[in-house]
Amino acid sequence: MPHYVRMGNVPHKRHTQHRRPDGQLYSEEVIGAEGFSGISSIAYHVHPPTVVDKVGEPIPYGVEYTDLDFLRHRHIRGFDVDSSGAWLESRRYVMGNSDVRLAVASPTEEMGYFYRNAVADEMIYVHDGEGVLESPFGNVPFRKGDYVHVPRTITHRWKFNDGPRRLLVIESFSEIHYPKRYTNNSGQLLEHSPYCERDIRPPTELVTHDEEGSFEVRIAKHDYLHPVFFRYHPFDFVGWDGYMYPYATSIHDFEPITGRVHQPPPVHQHFTGHNFVICSFVPRLFDYHPQGIPAPYNHSNIDSDEVLYYAEGDFMSRRGIDRGSFTLHPGGIAHGPHPGTVEASIGKERTEELAVMVDTFRPLRLTKAALGAEDADYMLSWRPELYDKPGSGGSGFEGETGH
Repeated sequence: MPHYVRMGNVPHKRHTQHRRPDGQLYSEEVIGAEGFSGISSIAYHVHPPTVVDKVGEPIPYGVEYTDLDFLRHRHIRGFDVDSSGAWLESRRYVMGNSDVRLAVASPTEEMGYFYRNAVADEMIYVHDGEGVLESPFGNVPFRKGDYVHVPRTITHRWKFNDGPRRLLVIESFSEIHYPKRYTNNSGQLLEHSPYCERDIRPPTELVTHDEEGSFEVRIAKHDYLHPVFFRYHPFDFVGWDGYMYPYATSIHDFEPITGRVHQPPPVHQHFTGHNFVICSFVPRLFDYHPQGIPAPYNHSNIDSDEVLYYAEGDFMSRRGIDRGSFTLHPGGIAHGPHPGTVEASIGKERTEELAVMVDTFRPLRLTKAALGAEDADYMLSWRPELYDKPGSGGSGFEGETGH
């Protein structure tokens, strides 16, 4: 979980009088998870956050999965998934289950509304783009390579600078937090953790909007977007403190864990949720045992489905994989390096790849949007005869993402 942060003007004691300059009380709000047992923050509004003037018709926003047999390896060309419009309109789900959903988004328009996900945390990997995540807690600047975590129930709005915009959306129906093995009993990140609190960037600027009007907040719940029009601007905090707030951290600040022989995928773990983990593959040195084989070994996912999102680098260990591709290797069938990559990896010293991996412990289902961008021949791409042809490029090795 994030560490304690305090911003703006808060009273000495919680649940005590805190008055505006005109003598009226600020409106206190406790924002938390798991009833009153999980992480929370306490905020102070200029105006009550409960004044609603209109509720619009719900907008269907469910995910349409396919009913196909999924016991096969799959390659989805992510950049072939069409995406346009504002933040929510551009979101295209590609796979998911009852614990987590994955989507891509390339927003082409600015948000004319605010957004609140009432059922899921959102972890956004910024593949391309930069800008500011605005929220009542303050502004969180983001840039390429950042993870931006927006806990559920937090109203926010994305502001993008000019330039390409491409984002991987990881939507979790449970709290996303740090792996327990990285923290002590007090929640502090330990010395062996691949990142520390200095790498976590909470809001840096609290901007209080004391405005009256009609402010649309689209609230995602029960497969609908519920347009709710509030009388007062939702970003009217004068102060807050606690452990629940949006923040950013960079994949480039994840310090890789290496060893004499090949390390298993859990060393790349960055975040965790209920029944899934998020891993970061970053530039790193390979194994240094004199007989070491840098290429990952073949393995069977008995209890999990493994998804890799390829961000940057050369992916020659995966024939036909491009920037922005997804691979899905489901539980119950072995996978590993393509033919020729194991031998080719010997003697290699390092990799320069970036990739995000999501391992789930319930089976994933693909959407129709994903099937429309699928490389249908991927399941057969381990056949050795494909790599015996001149110019096939199949013997190259670049790193762990041959996994």
